Amino acid sequence: MMKAAVWHGVKDVRVEDVELKPTKDNEVVVKVAYAGICGSDLHEYLEGPVFIPVEKMDALTGGQAPITMGHEFSGVVERVGKDVTKVKVGDHVAVNPTVTHMDSADDVDVYDGYSFLGLSTDGGFTELVNVPEVNIYPLPEDFSLRLAATIEPAAVAVQAVKEGGLKFGQKVVIFGSGPIGVLVAAAAKAAGATKIVVVDLSDVRLEKALAMGATDVINPAKVEDTVAAIKEIIPGGADVSFEVAGVQATFEQAIDSTKPRGTSVIVSIFAKPISFNPMQLMNSGVKLTTTIAYSRESFQQTVDLVSQGLLDVAPVITDEIVLDDIVTKGFESLTTDKSQAKILVDLSK
Repeated sequence: MMKAAVWHGVKDVRVEDVELKPTKDNEVVVKVAYAGICGSDLHEYLEGPVFIPVEKMDALTGGQAPITMGHEFSGVVERVGKDVTKVKVGDHVAVNPTVTHMDSADDVDVYDGYSFLGLSTDGGFTELVNVPEVNIYPLPEDFSLRLAATIEPAAVAVQAVKEGGLKFGQKVVIFGSGPIGVLVAAAAKAAGATKIVVVDLSDVRLEKALAMGATDVINPAKVEDTVAAIKEIIPGGADVSFEVAGVQATFEQAIDSTKPRGTSVIVSIFAKPISFNPMQLMNSGVKLTTTIAYSRESFQQTVDLVSQGLLDVAPVITDEIVLDDIVTKGFESLTTDKSQAKILVDLSK
């Protein structure tokens, strides 16, 4: 038996004893070192189920509530199934939690359906977890497993920057400086952006954005016109804007602060529909696109960027807790404390 943080319902995550399910021939047993709490986990805690399958088993993973949460994690290979050939016991690994149809060897896309370890089947808020070999990404043995737990959310940011087509020397604006927003800032810096403006109503979160690579920050409560303030810093508008706040006002501002024929990327998960007038795009020539998760290629690129120090993720980590405290010092803390960005659960001891 081992302890795990198990989702049973809204505001009902319990740290309880579980048993590791039988390991399939194509799976690896990972001894978890660190696991990050994601905004998606927080949504499941506060208002789920969002992704967690309750009424019936998930079509891709076969999982069903109650489920061990946690999809941002790193660890060490403990055992391997008999069909596993690419990793061995003792390897240090990051885990790509996205499960896709994988209809062909080069199928790396999520848009024909996806699920997640830790949301639609058991994940990493526990000691041991079964992971398909294809979801395992080996790490240099001397690279920090603590930092490796941030690779998954960093991959979301890397994919967003790629979707925006960002080029060296270009200028960006990011709306929202939560964990993903500040990681987008770090990814934009790594991609060669020369101006990175971050917009948020929280000064403490804007400080985090500056630590992660932002060149300028704007608090809309302190300026008369947010778009005008952006264009004072980036005359003519940003080459690429990123909407990482998920509300109507920032959606509109993201488009309005982008230069003609620039690109606006929706990164946030919108909790409810918003109204939208297509003329806002047509009158500006701005291209609107979206991003969800990441391709396998982007995940590997993020492993390389982070492990080689080319993408600085360290400042996003704001706290480390033990599994027994995951509700009080994890979910509840993220709900009430704006200074928290990425809280890691330390399972390495």
